[in-house]
Amino acid sequence: MPSEVLVQLYEVAEDWDLPEEARGEGMSYRLKARHRVQVPRKRRDRATDAEAVALFLACHNARDRFIVLLLARAGLRRGTAAGLRREDMHFMPDSSALGCRVAGSHLHVLRRENVNGAWAKRQQSAGPGKAKPVDFLVVQAHDQYVIERMALPHGAASDFVLVNLFAEPLGAPMSPDGVTELLQRLSKRAGLSRIVTPHMLRHAMASNVADAGGTLDEVAALLDHARLSSAEPYLHPDPGWLREAVDRVSSPRELAGGAR
Repeated sequence: MPSEVLVQLYEVAEDWDLPEEARGEGMSYRLKARHRVQVPRKRRDRATDAEAVALFLACHNARDRFIVLLLARAGLRRGTAAGLRREDMHFMPDSSALGCRVAGSHLHVLRRENVNGAWAKRQQSAGPGKAKPVDFLVVQAHDQYVIERMALPHGAASDFVLVNLFAEPLGAPMSPDGVTELLQRLSKRAGLSRIVTPHMLRHAMASNVADAGGTLDEVAALLDHARLSSAEPYLHPDPGWLREAVDRVSSPRELAGGAR
């Protein structure tokens, strides 16, 4: 095929969106079709606020509570959370001393190769990475986790944020599968009727932002989606908010000034 035709049909892309069996070793590239048939995306399930609270209360240590809040309040993917390094955490009002101009508490999402198989699902692989804001609950949970971690002899050995504190191999970084298994244990311990997954907590965060008045572009940015349409399946409006939305619509009588 002539090269001028090939470039119209394909572009060079990373392989993170391929099935695991089709990926190469480490970070690799492939030819990605430029034109695809648009398939309607199904709405995904979300964790309820009650389920998120139940998971939090079922935690036996500060690390697990921090993980639940990273997923439910910051909306991180499990691979992003497992791939965080200490240098990515800027949990202070002013990070200028670290050479960072982003205001407020935040963390940086950077795509890099990790020994635990964790990947941040974004195209950028150099620079400071995407800055994701976090609230005071995440910051407080992180502070408690650091105190817990540093009190253990193997706590300071790894540069990864999430490490094995109470199971072998001690001090090693948690894997993405380890995050999923943790939520499975917490779901059973909390007596929930279903297993809550990391992605269900991510959906909950997106829906809560939308219910609080966040726009679709804000939700897409917080979820690190390149296209607004990618964020739509994550939105699950609260029924109470839907009722209020209907009640906010003025009646014809009000619009007419009360005239009959």
